[in-house]
Amino acid sequence: MGQLQTADDYFDGLFPPDEQLTRVKEAIAAAGMPQISVAPGYGRLLTMLVAMSGAKRVLEIGALGGYSGICLARGLPASGRLTSLELRADYAAFAHKNVTEAGYGERTEYIVGDAKESLAQLADEGARFDFFFIDADKDNYPYYLDACIGLANAGAIIAADNTLLRGRTVDPAKQGPSVQAVRAFNKRIANDPNLQGVHLPSYDGLALARVIDLSVIQK
Repeated sequence: MGQLQTADDYFDGLFPPDEQLTRVKEAIAAAGMPQISVAPGYGRLLTMLVAMSGAKRVLEIGALGGYSGICLARGLPASGRLTSLELRADYAAFAHKNVTEAGYGERTEYIVGDAKESLAQLADEGARFDFFFIDADKDNYPYYLDACIGLANAGAIIAADNTLLRGRTVDPAKQGPSVQAVRAFNKRIANDPNLQGVHLPSYDGLALARVIDLSVIQK
Protein backbone atom coordinates (compact mmCIF):
# COMPACT_ATOMS: atom_id res chain seq x y z
CA MET A 1 0.00 0.00 0.00
CA GLY A 2 1.17 3.51 -0.77
CA GLN A 3 1.75 6.16 1.82
CA LEU A 4 -1.40 7.97 2.91
CA GLN A 5 -1.78 11.49 1.54
CA THR A 6 -2.43 14.44 3.76
CA ALA A 7 -5.78 16.14 3.29
CA ASP A 8 -3.98 19.15 1.83
CA ASP A 9 -2.12 17.02 -0.73
CA TYR A 10 -5.29 15.12 -1.62
CA PHE A 11 -7.27 18.25 -2.45
CA ASP A 12 -4.33 19.90 -4.23
CA GLY A 13 -4.09 16.81 -6.41
CA LEU A 14 -7.63 17.26 -7.66
CA PHE A 15 -6.69 20.44 -9.51
CA PRO A 16 -4.77 20.50 -12.80
CA PRO A 17 -1.17 21.71 -12.56
CA ASP A 18 -0.80 25.48 -12.64
CA GLU A 19 2.15 25.91 -14.99
CA GLN A 20 2.45 29.64 -14.37
CA LEU A 21 2.71 29.30 -10.59
CA THR A 22 4.91 26.22 -10.88
CA ARG A 23 7.40 28.28 -12.90
CA VAL A 24 7.37 30.96 -10.22
CA LYS A 25 8.09 28.45 -7.45
CA GLU A 26 10.90 26.93 -9.51
CA ALA A 27 12.36 30.37 -10.14
CA ILE A 28 12.21 31.19 -6.42
CA ALA A 29 14.06 27.98 -5.59
CA ALA A 30 16.65 28.55 -8.34
CA ALA A 31 17.32 32.06 -7.01
CA GLY A 32 17.99 30.68 -3.54
CA MET A 33 15.11 32.62 -2.03
CA PRO A 34 13.06 31.24 0.88
CA GLN A 35 10.48 28.76 -0.38
CA ILE A 36 7.67 30.12 1.74
CA SER A 37 5.08 31.21 -0.81
CA VAL A 38 1.43 30.84 0.13
CA ALA A 39 0.14 27.26 -0.14
CA PRO A 40 -1.53 26.34 -3.47
CA GLY A 41 -4.98 25.92 -1.93
CA TYR A 42 -4.80 29.26 -0.19
CA GLY A 43 -3.54 30.86 -3.40
CA ARG A 44 -6.68 29.64 -5.15
CA LEU A 45 -8.75 30.92 -2.24
CA LEU A 46 -7.17 34.37 -2.47
CA THR A 47 -8.05 34.57 -6.16
CA MET A 48 -11.63 33.53 -5.42
CA LEU A 49 -12.05 35.93 -2.49
CA VAL A 50 -10.70 38.91 -4.41
CA ALA A 51 -13.07 38.15 -7.28
CA MET A 52 -16.10 37.42 -5.04
CA SER A 53 -15.60 40.55 -2.97
CA GLY A 54 -15.42 42.75 -6.05
CA ALA A 55 -12.18 44.26 -4.79
CA LYS A 56 -10.56 46.89 -7.01
CA ARG A 57 -7.67 47.92 -4.77
CA VAL A 58 -5.57 45.20 -3.11
CA LEU A 59 -2.67 45.70 -0.70
CA GLU A 60 -0.14 42.94 -0.16
CA ILE A 61 2.36 43.09 2.70
CA GLY A 62 5.28 40.88 1.72
CA ALA A 63 5.94 40.20 -1.98
CA LEU A 64 8.73 37.57 -1.90
CA GLY A 65 8.79 36.10 -5.44
CA GLY A 66 5.39 37.20 -6.71
CA TYR A 67 3.47 33.92 -6.23
CA SER A 68 0.80 35.44 -4.00
CA GLY A 69 0.81 38.61 -6.08
CA ILE A 70 -0.22 36.62 -9.13
CA CYS A 71 -2.96 34.86 -7.14
CA LEU A 72 -4.32 38.20 -5.93
CA ALA A 73 -4.08 39.89 -9.34
CA ARG A 74 -5.95 37.03 -10.99
CA GLY A 75 -9.05 37.96 -9.01
CA LEU A 76 -8.97 41.65 -9.92
CA PRO A 77 -11.02 43.24 -12.69
CA ALA A 78 -9.10 44.78 -15.58
CA SER A 79 -9.32 48.17 -13.87
CA GLY A 80 -8.09 46.80 -10.53
CA ARG A 81 -4.73 47.51 -8.96
CA LEU A 82 -2.39 45.60 -6.66
CA THR A 83 0.01 47.47 -4.38
CA SER A 84 2.72 45.27 -2.87
CA LEU A 85 5.01 46.25 0.00
CA GLU A 86 8.42 44.57 0.10
CA LEU A 87 11.41 45.26 2.33
CA ARG A 88 14.05 44.15 -0.17
CA ALA A 89 14.52 45.83 -3.54
CA ASP A 90 15.86 42.64 -5.13
CA TYR A 91 12.82 40.65 -4.03
CA ALA A 92 10.48 43.37 -5.30
CA ALA A 93 12.21 43.38 -8.70
CA PHE A 94 12.08 39.58 -8.85
CA ALA A 95 8.39 39.56 -7.92
CA HIS A 96 7.57 42.26 -10.45
CA LYS A 97 9.31 40.28 -13.17
CA ASN A 98 7.23 37.18 -12.40
CA VAL A 99 3.99 39.12 -12.08
CA THR A 100 4.71 40.89 -15.38
CA GLU A 101 5.41 37.59 -17.15
CA ALA A 102 2.05 36.38 -15.82
CA GLY A 103 0.37 39.33 -17.52
CA TYR A 104 -0.35 41.54 -14.50
CA GLY A 105 2.62 43.89 -14.47
CA GLU A 106 0.71 46.97 -15.61
CA ARG A 107 -1.77 46.74 -12.76
CA THR A 108 0.84 46.09 -10.04
CA GLU A 109 3.07 48.53 -8.17
CA TYR A 110 5.79 47.79 -5.62
CA ILE A 111 6.76 49.99 -2.70
CA VAL A 112 10.20 49.08 -1.34
CA GLY A 113 11.19 49.65 2.28
CA ASP A 114 10.07 49.00 5.83
CA ALA A 115 6.39 48.08 5.70
CA LYS A 116 5.58 50.17 8.75
CA GLU A 117 6.89 53.28 7.03
CA SER A 118 5.14 52.39 3.77
CA LEU A 119 1.84 51.84 5.57
CA ALA A 120 2.17 55.19 7.35
CA GLN A 121 2.87 56.85 4.00
CA LEU A 122 -0.22 55.26 2.45
CA ALA A 123 -2.30 56.45 5.39
CA ASP A 124 -0.98 60.00 5.01
CA GLU A 125 -1.93 59.87 1.32
CA GLY A 126 -5.48 58.83 2.20
CA ALA A 127 -5.18 55.52 0.35
CA ARG A 128 -7.98 53.00 0.78
CA PHE A 129 -8.13 49.32 -0.10
CA ASP A 130 -10.76 46.61 -0.51
CA PHE A 131 -8.58 43.57 0.18
CA PHE A 132 -5.41 42.95 2.18
CA PHE A 133 -3.00 40.03 2.29
CA ILE A 134 -0.47 39.89 5.13
CA ASP A 135 2.46 37.53 4.68
CA ALA A 136 5.52 39.24 6.13
CA ASP A 137 7.49 39.30 9.40
CA LYS A 138 5.34 37.69 12.05
CA ASP A 139 6.47 39.92 14.93
CA ASN A 140 4.55 42.79 13.36
CA TYR A 141 1.29 41.01 12.54
CA PRO A 142 -0.69 42.92 15.22
CA TYR A 143 0.66 46.21 13.89
CA TYR A 144 -0.14 45.26 10.31
CA LEU A 145 -3.69 44.37 11.32
CA ASP A 146 -4.22 47.81 12.88
CA ALA A 147 -2.75 49.47 9.81
CA CYS A 148 -4.96 47.49 7.45
CA ILE A 149 -8.10 48.36 9.40
CA GLY A 150 -7.07 52.02 9.17
CA LEU A 151 -6.66 51.75 5.40
CA ALA A 152 -9.78 49.68 4.80
CA ASN A 153 -12.92 50.55 2.95
CA ALA A 154 -16.07 49.33 4.70
CA GLY A 155 -16.46 45.59 4.14
CA ALA A 156 -12.83 45.07 3.16
CA ILE A 157 -11.33 41.62 3.57
CA ILE A 158 -8.09 40.98 5.47
CA ALA A 159 -6.26 37.68 4.97
CA ALA A 160 -3.08 36.61 6.76
CA ASP A 161 -0.93 33.53 6.18
CA ASN A 162 1.10 31.29 8.53
CA THR A 163 -1.06 31.75 11.60
CA LEU A 164 -0.01 28.33 12.92
CA LEU A 165 3.74 28.93 12.52
CA ARG A 166 4.28 25.26 11.71
CA GLY A 167 2.68 24.20 14.97
CA ARG A 168 4.47 26.65 17.25
CA THR A 169 1.35 28.75 17.80
CA VAL A 170 -0.45 25.85 19.51
CA ASP A 171 2.58 24.62 21.45
CA PRO A 172 2.53 26.12 24.98
CA ALA A 173 6.28 25.49 25.28
CA LYS A 174 6.90 28.04 22.53
CA GLN A 175 6.96 31.60 23.87
CA GLY A 176 9.15 33.50 21.42
CA PRO A 177 8.23 36.99 20.20
CA SER A 178 6.90 35.81 16.83
CA VAL A 179 4.72 33.18 18.48
CA GLN A 180 3.32 35.63 21.00
CA ALA A 181 2.66 38.21 18.30
CA VAL A 182 0.79 35.72 16.11
CA ARG A 183 -1.22 34.48 19.09
CA ALA A 184 -2.26 38.06 19.85
CA PHE A 185 -3.13 38.56 16.19
CA ASN A 186 -5.19 35.36 16.08
CA LYS A 187 -7.09 36.34 19.21
CA ARG A 188 -7.79 39.74 17.74
CA ILE A 189 -9.24 38.19 14.57
CA ALA A 190 -11.64 36.20 16.75
CA ASN A 191 -12.63 38.95 19.17
CA ASP A 192 -12.25 42.42 17.67
CA PRO A 193 -15.72 44.02 17.42
CA ASN A 194 -14.60 45.80 14.25
CA LEU A 195 -14.09 42.47 12.50
CA GLN A 196 -15.97 39.37 11.45
CA GLY A 197 -13.25 36.76 11.61
CA VAL A 198 -12.57 33.11 10.93
CA HIS A 199 -9.48 30.88 11.16
CA LEU A 200 -8.73 28.12 8.64
CA PRO A 201 -6.46 25.37 10.03
CA SER A 202 -5.27 23.78 6.77
CA TYR A 203 -1.67 24.09 5.53
CA ASP A 204 0.02 26.53 7.96
CA GLY A 205 -3.14 28.38 8.93
CA LEU A 206 -4.93 31.32 7.35
CA ALA A 207 -6.85 34.09 9.07
CA LEU A 208 -9.72 35.84 7.31
CA ALA A 209 -11.59 38.88 8.55
CA ARG A 210 -14.12 41.31 7.16
CA VAL A 211 -13.97 44.91 8.33
CA ILE A 212 -17.40 45.83 9.64
CA ASP A 213 -19.02 49.11 8.64
CA LEU A 214 -19.73 50.43 12.11
CA SER A 215 -21.66 53.40 10.77
CA VAL A 216 -24.27 51.01 9.35
CA ILE A 217 -24.53 49.03 12.59
CA GLN A 218 -24.97 52.18 14.65
CA LYS A 219 -27.92 53.47 12.57
